[in-house]
Amino acid sequence: MDLNHELGLRQNWQQFSLLVLINGFVGAMVGLERSIFPSFANERFGVESATAILSFILAFGFAKAIGNYLTGRMMNSLGRKKVLLLGWTLALPIPWLLIWAPSWNWVVATNILLGLSQGFSWSATIVMKIDLVGPKHRGLAMGLNEFAGYFSVGIMAFITGYVANRFGVYPYPFYIGAGIAIVGWMSSALWVKETHQFAVKESQDDPNEPLTNVFKETTFTHKTLSTVTQAGLVNNLNDGMIWGLFPLLLLGLDFSLELVALLSAIYPSVWGIGQLVTGKMSDHFNPKKLLLWGMLLQGVAILIVISTREAMILGLLSALLGLGTALVYPTFLHIIASHTRPLQRAESLGVFRLWRDLGYVFGALLSGILADVFGLKVAIFGVGLLTLASAGIIALRMPNTYKSSRSPSEAT
Repeated sequence: MDLNHELGLRQNWQQFSLLVLINGFVGAMVGLERSIFPSFANERFGVESATAILSFILAFGFAKAIGNYLTGRMMNSLGRKKVLLLGWTLALPIPWLLIWAPSWNWVVATNILLGLSQGFSWSATIVMKIDLVGPKHRGLAMGLNEFAGYFSVGIMAFITGYVANRFGVYPYPFYIGAGIAIVGWMSSALWVKETHQFAVKESQDDPNEPLTNVFKETTFTHKTLSTVTQAGLVNNLNDGMIWGLFPLLLLGLDFSLELVALLSAIYPSVWGIGQLVTGKMSDHFNPKKLLLWGMLLQGVAILIVISTREAMILGLLSALLGLGTALVYPTFLHIIASHTRPLQRAESLGVFRLWRDLGYVFGALLSGILADVFGLKVAIFGVGLLTLASAGIIALRMPNTYKSSRSPSEAT
């Protein structure tokens, strides 16, 4: 693969499609745990405390955040494909470790491995797709990538919940994960090609000024990058809360495990499917407005969810939450990529994804402690308010990126 290869979705559709499929497998590895873990923790290990159950999300989020950051630093030196393969290699033993787990601490440790695996493999597919398509279809590329990942999360959450309801929460759902890990590793090893050369080619004509300190500017000082970063952190903070506490809320309403699995799957499924549209929207509409409306929808849905016991309404609120998340997720990545030079892109995305996935850590700690001390509804209400506050920061601090997303970066 040489530098004469053209950037573009049409020109590179075969490799792009393969990477979409592979990210679907990556998402499925997370969906393996999405709906069944509270029941798995209780039935297998007698764990009931919300804080203890959320400990696996905390471990996952912290490890994934570190994996994201390391990926951004490693990709230019090692290459994209090697980082992707490293992620899948770490994934191979995870289902078996969960099957053989002798204690809850073992499960938590296994989720550290899952987080690292996700950080390496998911970040690699994002950067590789951005490398291939160039600036014209960047939003569409991210929408397709995140659709594949999060739709697979939702589908696997439903499948494992169904299998658990029919055959038991242990060990049969984890056999599915073992097969997915093998297919994902083999597909990546045999057919994925390196894409770093495309980033080198794109950098020859990129108008953005280089960042002098990628970590500092992405986190704090660049108004656009840092505003997106805080919103990403809050988004995953509320996602961590929904992941851990929403099934507990539903179980507390005496819903069956199968219904809990269905309601839990609606949110990531709408999130995933919605990105087929919202990703392309971020190529054509004001990204600031997409972020603002997405965070507002999330906050409102979270605040209302504690006020109803009706399964139909809870399903609609789960869909609304998924729609809000679909609006922001590909837009996050599109904006970061559009405001950084191609050879700094992986590192800036790694910093953004570091903070975004640390949201799982903060969300698990905050919502777990609030739930144990004040109850589930107070924890959910508090996270809803934080989500609305993040929308306020977007409204007040973020410049209008609609006109500047393909022009040189703003002054920091």
